[in-house]
Amino acid sequence: MDVVISQAFTGASYGAALLLIALGLSLTFGQMGVINMAHGEFLMAGAYSAYLTQKLVTNADFSLVLAIPIAFCVAGLLGLLLEVLVISRMYHRALDTLLVTFGVSLVLQQAAKDLFGAQAKAVEAPGWLDGQIPVLGYRYPLSQMFILVLAIACLAGMAALLKYTGFGRQIRATVQNRDLAETVGVSTRRIDRLTFFIGSGLAGVAGVAVTLITATESTMGSEYIIWAFLVVVAGGIGQIKGAVIAAFGLGIMRAFLTYWTDGSMAVVLTFLIVVAFLQLRPQGLFAVRTRSLA
Repeated sequence: MDVVISQAFTGASYGAALLLIALGLSLTFGQMGVINMAHGEFLMAGAYSAYLTQKLVTNADFSLVLAIPIAFCVAGLLGLLLEVLVISRMYHRALDTLLVTFGVSLVLQQAAKDLFGAQAKAVEAPGWLDGQIPVLGYRYPLSQMFILVLAIACLAGMAALLKYTGFGRQIRATVQNRDLAETVGVSTRRIDRLTFFIGSGLAGVAGVAVTLITATESTMGSEYIIWAFLVVVAGGIGQIKGAVIAAFGLGIMRAFLTYWTDGSMAVVLTFLIVVAFLQLRPQGLFAVRTRSLA
């Protein structure tokens, strides 16, 4: 029983990190049909933002909290720049966006390597995240608890944005029927840009969270981007609730498979299970509902 609880909490922490990355992907992929392979590099930008913030503000107890909004803005602006310069010319051309953004991801990785060097950088965890908290007999590390709380807070913020604000209603209108939204005065171009800024910014926040569990390096985004896409596809394109279930499901599944086998085999088995699931349900857990007349 102790093993079940410990692996469930370990998987939930990994799932929370996946959710933070996948939230932005789910928003942009569902609205614009863009396969953004550079999304992982926005996570990397957030992680380096945390590293630089700690260099400037040496008090680790404060620097991590300060790094969250900074990373959101840095990654968001990078995403906005990518959308304006490249992606805006390639909407509804999924294969083209995949190839171009993959090239952009390589450029960003090399740029980070040139700026910060090939050696991994460590971000010191604040003192208030030292220690553990007992949950159901399991000593849950506070750093993992922080990642889980941060993911839930971002999820709640996005849900409130989409449900209770005019901007959120415009996003939902654009997803359901872009042409009809434009006829009632919604500037879908502006909505696309703001959505891409928010989605990329969430990846930056994920980068800050990931610094608590792994070192910061130029290629760190590559490890998470494929898993984030799996979360988006398995949950259902553009479906936030599906992304939540898929993220935690994949995280917990991978934790148990790693315990029973090893890391490499766990990755293979998880991929095979997801592929088998998508064969049975290609639209994912939840299908997109639209009002399109096409």
